[in-house]
Amino acid sequence: MKYFSLNRQSPAVSFKEATIQGQAPDKGLYFPETIPQLEKRWLQEMDGKSNEEIAFDIIHPYIGNEIPEAVLRQIVSETVQFPSPLVQINENIFALELFHGPTLAFKDTGARFMSRCLSHFALSGSEKITVLVATSGDTGGAVAHGFYGVEGVEVVILYPSGKVSSVQEQQLTTLGKNIHALEIRGTFDDCQRMVKQAFADPSLTQKRRLTSANSINVARWLPQQFYYFFAYKQWAQKECPPVFSVPSGNFGNICAGMLACISGLPVKHFIAACNINDVVPRYLASGKYEVKEARPTLSNAMDVGNPSNFVRILQLFDQDFTRLKEILSGATVTDAEIRQTIQKVKKEEGYLADPHGAVGYLSLERYLQQHPGERGIFLETAHPVKFYDVVEPVIHEKVPVPAAIKDILHLPKHSLVMEASYPALKQYLLDQ
Repeated sequence: MKYFSLNRQSPAVSFKEATIQGQAPDKGLYFPETIPQLEKRWLQEMDGKSNEEIAFDIIHPYIGNEIPEAVLRQIVSETVQFPSPLVQINENIFALELFHGPTLAFKDTGARFMSRCLSHFALSGSEKITVLVATSGDTGGAVAHGFYGVEGVEVVILYPSGKVSSVQEQQLTTLGKNIHALEIRGTFDDCQRMVKQAFADPSLTQKRRLTSANSINVARWLPQQFYYFFAYKQWAQKECPPVFSVPSGNFGNICAGMLACISGLPVKHFIAACNINDVVPRYLASGKYEVKEARPTLSNAMDVGNPSNFVRILQLFDQDFTRLKEILSGATVTDAEIRQTIQKVKKEEGYLADPHGAVGYLSLERYLQQHPGERGIFLETAHPVKFYDVVEPVIHEKVPVPAAIKDILHLPKHSLVMEASYPALKQYLLDQ
């Protein structure tokens, strides 16, 4: 499999090079030259396959022989070793719980897969690799834990000061060793801009081998398809495919789901469930794509004003706005509605959602009210304890704290405060 840049000004590369480069030299995102198609027989037999078998079959065509089969099977096994249960909330709404990994967030899947691929590539070469990543919340912790102690790899994480939850900050600032946290005085978009500038600066990239662990990286993006297949495996009514409501910020997650759908996974519809940073829902309503500066919300991991992965979604549909609208709807949920939804779902259904899951739930509920007879799944992307400071005042009780969080709450934070300035980042990287 070869990968081409969506800016089409750089040569096509292998999976290995796409993973290590992160972003193409022309600043474009890498995209597979062909999209594998699933056989109907494979889908019919999927219920009898293990999650490891499903994940291997899905990802193998994207990698080919660039990673030996035995190594790739081991990588996949370590990636999907925690469950992704489908939990029924009411007659028509189900939650796909993606918070059962080591950092209690859906990004554990992509971060684990990428870290192990990159470790394989780093150990087979002689050059140290620096993973440079911007995070609006959960990516930082997942990447930090996924790469912690990986030989030959250094990790530098940029996060917006005061705009991630206290638990998220602990997860990305307390590890040390090969994990370095930069606390940026600005927004996530500032962090993402600085990272993109670094990749596009030859005077830096000639001295340090940089790659990204954001969902712009194909090794982070592609394995997110796995849990859409795991959800369908657990879906009882195969004759009536589900609607997926996906809390969306940088749009890597929903893009992976739509890629799975184009490959053959039965899906009725997708909902891009957004907070007030809703550039895509506004685009779907008006046909005009207008970037705006991100505004802080209770669902901070979705506070993105210029979602990088949406260009991949457009590519999936050959820039055809009419085709895209047939499969994708947008929704906007305010902070007040997030609080109301957390409270309502807990009281009426006995289920505790985190702020991002609440956005997904309410978006799905509204869609199903307009489409009677359909049923759907919202992605519960993080454990509520990661946002206890938001959730507890709403439900008026404590959120149980898993052991994985208890162990880090009192560890000292280690971060370097930095202005939202690319020259400052560049100097830091050159000095390391």
